[in-house]
Amino acid sequence: MSTPSLAALRIRRLTPRDLTACADLSEDRGWPREEHKWGFLLTAGKGYGIDDPNGGLVSACVVTEYGPQERPDLGAIGMVLVAERYARQGIGRHLMRHVVSAMGSTPLTLHSTPYGRPLYEELGFKVAGRAEMLRGHFTPGGTAPEVATRAATAEDLTAILRLDEEIFGADRTHIITRLPAFADQLRVAEENGRLTGYAAAWPNMDTHVVGPLIARDTETAKALIASLAAHTDRPVRTDIDVRHEALLAWAKERGLVSVAFNSVMTYGIPDLPGDWTRRFAPLTVAAG
Repeated sequence: MSTPSLAALRIRRLTPRDLTACADLSEDRGWPREEHKWGFLLTAGKGYGIDDPNGGLVSACVVTEYGPQERPDLGAIGMVLVAERYARQGIGRHLMRHVVSAMGSTPLTLHSTPYGRPLYEELGFKVAGRAEMLRGHFTPGGTAPEVATRAATAEDLTAILRLDEEIFGADRTHIITRLPAFADQLRVAEENGRLTGYAAAWPNMDTHVVGPLIARDTETAKALIASLAAHTDRPVRTDIDVRHEALLAWAKERGLVSVAFNSVMTYGIPDLPGDWTRRFAPLTVAAG
């Protein structure tokens, strides 16, 4: 199969109608199809892709923007994929250069595998941190965190949005307001009637992914994870900032095991905005 020249590979915006093609591309690279996540990202973010003349997609990625629509504070790049039959031919670099150019002066971030990191560094991204992916069946035990948690209600949304923007460092209204429909669980922690954290658990193949995880402190983060895990029979997965050593140690004691490490990379800014001490896990590594 001959590969079209890079100049001939027209990059277009993807829409939710491209969901099946995106899932097929994931499967082609040995990833789970992740249709639920693709649907969310293609609706809440901007998809970019290259059509294969023989059908399907040659390559795809999604950018999720945060802050004012006309001038975003941050763009998160994720789901960067190239079909196996077109791998190692410069197509991923071609797509990423287009996306970086299209985003103009907007600062960017992404989570990179060790495999992808050299390409992103070549494009000007720098490592700003690391996240550790954990997965497994959560086992209750030990001293239970003394933090009150409960299922979120519609009345909590305003407070969740306010807390999220303060800690994340940019407005994520268009993402957070989609959580009740996207996630199977959305829970909050509170003290004296005031929200001190929130977290969601959303379905991804045979697991429930815990994210976002926003909390006042480690004990609050523990309580939110434990309360989410108590309401699912599936294995739990989450991606925790490695600086949260106490939470990582506790999660491993409770049965989660380390699966992988990803580099958190930035472009145009030295570090992510917001307060990392209260930001424990992203919604998904594909959206920051």
